[in-house]
Amino acid sequence: MSIDSDAHGSQATDHFGAETHQPSNLGRELTDYSMYLQDRALVEAVHREGAAWADTALRDFGALTGSTRYLELGVQANQHPPELDTHDRFGRRMDQVRFHPAYHELMQTAIQHGLHASPWTDPRPGAHVARAAHFYMQTQVEAGHGCPITMTFACVPALQTTPSLAQQWLPKITARQYDPRNVPHDLKAGVTIGMAMTEKQGGSDVRANTTQALPVGADHGPGAPYELVGHKYFVSAPMCDAFLVLAQAPGGLSCFLMPRWRPDGTKNAWHVVRLKRKMGNVSNASSETELRGALAWMVGEEGRGVRTIIEMVAMTRFDCMIGSTAGQRAAVAQALHHCSIRHAFGRVLNEQPLMRNVLADLVVEHEGSLALTMRLARAMDHRDDPHEDALVRLLTALGKYWICKRTPAHAYEAMECIGGSGVMEDSPMPRLYREAPVNAIWEGSGNVQCLDVLRALQKTPVVVEVFLSELERARGADRRLDAWTVTLAADLHALAKDPADEQAQAQAREMVDRMALAIQAALLVQHAPAAVASAYCAGRLQGAGHRQWGTLPNGLDFAAVVARATPASGL
Repeated sequence: MSIDSDAHGSQATDHFGAETHQPSNLGRELTDYSMYLQDRALVEAVHREGAAWADTALRDFGALTGSTRYLELGVQANQHPPELDTHDRFGRRMDQVRFHPAYHELMQTAIQHGLHASPWTDPRPGAHVARAAHFYMQTQVEAGHGCPITMTFACVPALQTTPSLAQQWLPKITARQYDPRNVPHDLKAGVTIGMAMTEKQGGSDVRANTTQALPVGADHGPGAPYELVGHKYFVSAPMCDAFLVLAQAPGGLSCFLMPRWRPDGTKNAWHVVRLKRKMGNVSNASSETELRGALAWMVGEEGRGVRTIIEMVAMTRFDCMIGSTAGQRAAVAQALHHCSIRHAFGRVLNEQPLMRNVLADLVVEHEGSLALTMRLARAMDHRDDPHEDALVRLLTALGKYWICKRTPAHAYEAMECIGGSGVMEDSPMPRLYREAPVNAIWEGSGNVQCLDVLRALQKTPVVVEVFLSELERARGADRRLDAWTVTLAADLHALAKDPADEQAQAQAREMVDRMALAIQAALLVQHAPAAVASAYCAGRLQGAGHRQWGTLPNGLDFAAVVARATPASGL
């Protein structure tokens, strides 16, 4: 018979066998840990790419994001999704999206720490690197609220094309004050900005948009008022204070800034039809909207709408890279933590050869993603350098395609490492898994990114040489990478000389895959520990290449790779 303590702490005999067993070998929650200090690859990247000055702030932020209380905010924000009230109880149109308090606290924290604006307000070397590191940790807690943060961050280059609008809006866009009230922006100290680009008939092909922009008066062109009439099929974060909208002006497809409220204090004529029901990204409201003469102001030149938003798109795609890299880290951290505790067949899981192979494979995937993401952040910090600017042009599309495309399979494999408990809805893994496809699809899906890489290679020949020069820095460090680079360089030079025919387009994914593997391998052999770099090259650049997770060849230091990345609770 077993012995229990009663409510008063005294010993009582279990006469009836109510206690069937003494549980052991149980997993534990990964909480109260440092998302910064326990992610060695992140610390190294921050220092390597020019943001060592942010180390103290990142240490503090890592302790916050890894705390039990803060992690619970992410859970609550997804358990209580947003709700739409189109009208108040008296019948007045309001288009109010209501969120759980946890969502608002996450937004407030992100804005207070400058995740929406810090490189614009403090553009020192390493600013994009430091911001990327903060965003990476924040989105491990909860990814959905990152959408309005990203769009607010990304809108700045577009608005800077039109000084009259920039002067009015940028001080409030960059302010570190969060105000979720549904009131005119002139009553707020801080605002957020959304995007309304996509329409039913076009999807990624925004040039097929039919929404019309009609001049209000005699003025037209940049900074002039227009009224917009049409429909937008995907508008994420409809609670933002204003939106960048693409619409057909008399002179062609143009960009506009459309606020929720008109200058006279009345509600603008844009109506939220419904909120989307998504498989993931649940905390973030995505919507369909109708524009019924909504007042807006032209941003940039008439007929140059795509050109106006191109820098904005580069920023949003970069944040997709950060978000997917963060998803990889969150997933592999859970798997590593579980497998460092759980026993099976007489051994700790992470000591078993096959499981160790799987875990090491997941780790090196994340390390490659993080290395590429943070290298691109450094390039963004140095856009005045032609080499770095060309890297931004190329690596944004390449990285967005590769990292975001790899993340869903990575999330699933990490879930499998945890086993049955990883499938349960009270585990973080289902949310990570459902979230994983999002970044691969929006801001231009995989085909869009690959074709963008192809255009860059063929229309901007310097991009080829810049890319190959990055690979050249790793020459001699790994024979597998050297051989891979020789073949890739020949194919890139041949591609750059030929027009973009249908055969080249049909093979665009294959080419971009090879480029992504090459640049990640080059970064790792230069900067990562030998065990990580060797595992990456062996698993992805030799033989049949990467097939399933856990197919790394023998002779690699799996234990070192796993130990380097494993977090622990309670620190």
